Amino acid sequence: MRIPGKILFSTCITLILFLTILQIVNAGGGSMSVYKNPKDLSFLSYSSDDTAKINWYVRMANSYMEKAKLPPEIVKTYLDSAVQFCNKKEIEIPAEVHFLEGRFYYETGDFSRAEEEFVSGQTKAESENNYLLLSRILLFKGRYYLRIGFFEDSHETFMKSIQIASENNIRGIIQASYEGIANVLNAAGDIIGYRNYLKLMISTSFKEKDTISAESGLQRLGNSYIDYKRDLRKADSAFRKCLEISLIKKDTFYTGFSSANIGWVHYLEKNYDSAIYYYEKSLKYSIKGKQIGISSNSLGNLGTIYRDLGDRSKAISFYMKSLKQANKNNDWYTLSWVYNDMSKLYLDAGDTSRAYNNYVLYKLYNDSLLSKQNNQGLADARIRYEADNHKKEIDLLSMHLKNNRLLNYGFAGLIIVTILIAFLISSRAKINSKRRISEMNNKISELTQANLRQQMNPHFIFNTLNSIQYFMYQHDKLATNDYLTKFSNLMRKVLENSQHTSVSLQDELDALKLYLELESLRFKDKFDYSIIVDDEIDPVLYKVPAMLIQPYVENSICHGLMPLDHKGYVFIGISQEKDCLICTIEDNGIGREAGMEMKKSKNDSSNSLGTQITGSRLDLLNSLYGSSQFIITYTDLKNETGEPAGTHVEIQIPIMT
Repeated sequence: MRIPGKILFSTCITLILFLTILQIVNAGGGSMSVYKNPKDLSFLSYSSDDTAKINWYVRMANSYMEKAKLPPEIVKTYLDSAVQFCNKKEIEIPAEVHFLEGRFYYETGDFSRAEEEFVSGQTKAESENNYLLLSRILLFKGRYYLRIGFFEDSHETFMKSIQIASENNIRGIIQASYEGIANVLNAAGDIIGYRNYLKLMISTSFKEKDTISAESGLQRLGNSYIDYKRDLRKADSAFRKCLEISLIKKDTFYTGFSSANIGWVHYLEKNYDSAIYYYEKSLKYSIKGKQIGISSNSLGNLGTIYRDLGDRSKAISFYMKSLKQANKNNDWYTLSWVYNDMSKLYLDAGDTSRAYNNYVLYKLYNDSLLSKQNNQGLADARIRYEADNHKKEIDLLSMHLKNNRLLNYGFAGLIIVTILIAFLISSRAKINSKRRISEMNNKISELTQANLRQQMNPHFIFNTLNSIQYFMYQHDKLATNDYLTKFSNLMRKVLENSQHTSVSLQDELDALKLYLELESLRFKDKFDYSIIVDDEIDPVLYKVPAMLIQPYVENSICHGLMPLDHKGYVFIGISQEKDCLICTIEDNGIGREAGMEMKKSKNDSSNSLGTQITGSRLDLLNSLYGSSQFIITYTDLKNETGEPAGTHVEIQIPIMT
C-alpha cells in the first residue's frame, strides 16, 4: 500500500508552480494570443516610441513562454529580436528582457546563462526601483539556487523577495517565497522549519485569497505529519481543511487528492470502513476530473484494504482496476507496488505460479522506475557540479579583477598573498572536483551492482521451478506437496533478501539450507550436506552480500556431484580470520577438469549464470571499496593416486555489520 501524497507530490507541485508563475507573470502585464513574425513590425506605427516596440516583444515572449507545448525557439526568437532592436537603437536592454531570458535559459537547462541574466535583470530593476519585477526576479533566482544546491543563497534570496513584496504590498510573491524556503529546509533535512514555513505559506495564501497555494500547502503539511515523526491527528486536520476548501471551490483535483489522503490516515489507524468511504469518495471526484494518478492509487489502496480484511476476490478486482488506470498514463510507481502487493497476496494464498508472474512484473516496473530516478539523480549531481565550477570560475575572475585594481593602486606587496590565495583556491577546487567525480563513479558502481543482483533472483527461481517440475513428473503427490511447501518458504526468503544489498549471515544460510533441502528431495539419496559455522561467529550480527554463497553450492551439486555413480557430499563452512569471514564450499565430485571434459563431449559451451553474476558483483564491490577484499579461490582436490577427488572453493568476505 502506498500514500497518494508521495505519488502525486511532483504532479501537484508542478501544477501549483505553473499556476503561481502564471499569476505572478500576469501581474506584470497582459499577453497576446495571435502569433506574428517578430521581425515584421508593419502592424506598429513607426511614429510610436521605441519603448512600445520593446514592450510588444516582451509581451509576446511572455505569452508563448506560458504555452508549454510550443517549441522554445519561438520564445527565443522574440527575445533575440528585442535585444537586436535595443542594440540597433543603442537602447539599454530592459530588466524585463533579462528576466525573461533568465527564465528561458533556466527552463532549457542552461543554468550558467540563467544566473547571468537574473543578476543583470536584478541590477537593472533595482536601479529603476521596479519592485514588482525585482520581487519576481528574486523569486525565480531563489528557485535557481535551490535547483543547483546552493541552499544558503536560495534562502537569502527568498527572504529578500519577501521583504520587497511586503514593503511594496505586492501580491502572489510572499506565499511563493515561503514555499521556496520550505523546500530549502526540506532538502536540508530540517523538518520543523519545513513545517513552520508551510504554515506561513498557508496563512499568507488565505490572507490573499489564493486558495490554490493554500490547498497545496495543506497537502504538503499533512503529508509531512505522515512521513516524519508521525502525528495522524494533525495530518487528518490538514487534509480535512484542504477538502473543505476544495468542495467550496468545486476543485475536483484537490477534492479527490484530499479524500485519498484522509483514507490513508484511516487505513493507518485501521479504521477500514472509514478508509473505504474516503477512497470511494476520492474515486468519485478523481474520475470525474480525469485525474488518473489519483484514481489508480485509490483503486490500488482499496485492493489492499480488502486484502487486509480477507476478501481476496474484491482485493484482486480493485487491483486489476488500478492496473488498468495506471497503464493509461504509464504510472510505473503504481504499477510497481500494485504488482508487488498482488504477488504477496498470491504467495500467502499458496498460488506460487501467479505470485511469481506478478513478482516478475513488479521487478520490471520497479527497475524502470529506479533507473529513471537514478538517471535524474545523476543529472542533478551533474548540474550542481557544473554550477559549483561556474561559481568558482566567477570567484576567481572577481579575484583577478581585484588584483588588477590593487596593482593600479600600487600595492605591490599584496601580489604574493593574492597569488598564494588563488593557488590554494585552485588546488582546493581540483581536489573537490576529483572527490565529486569519485563519488559519482561509486554511485554508478552501486547502481550496476543492484542491476546484477536483480538478475540473480529470476535465475535462481527459474532453476528451483525446474526442480519442482521435474519432481511432479515422478507422480509422487506426498513428496510434491512437501517440495511445494519448502519452495514457498524459499521464495518468501528470496523475495525478502532481494530487497537488500546485504543481509545477515543467518538469513543467507537459512535460504541456502532451504535450497539444499529442495535439491536433496529432488535427487533422492544422491548427496549429503552439512553447514557448520564457527562458534565465535554471530550469524545475526554479521552481514554478507545477498545470494552470494548459493551459486557456488549449486555448481558443486549440478556439475560436481550429479555425474557421480556413488553418493556425494558437499560441505559449507563459515570461519573467521582476522577481519574477514572465510566461506568454504567443498565437494567430493568429479572435479573441474572432468566437468569441463564432460561439457565438451556434450557440446555444451554455456557457463553458470549464477557464478558469473556473483563474480561480477564481487569485482564491483572490490572496485567500490578500493581494494581486493572480496577474493574467490578455487582448488582442485586430488586423492593419493593423483586422481580428481572434488573441488574446494574459498570465498573471503570482509566483515560487515
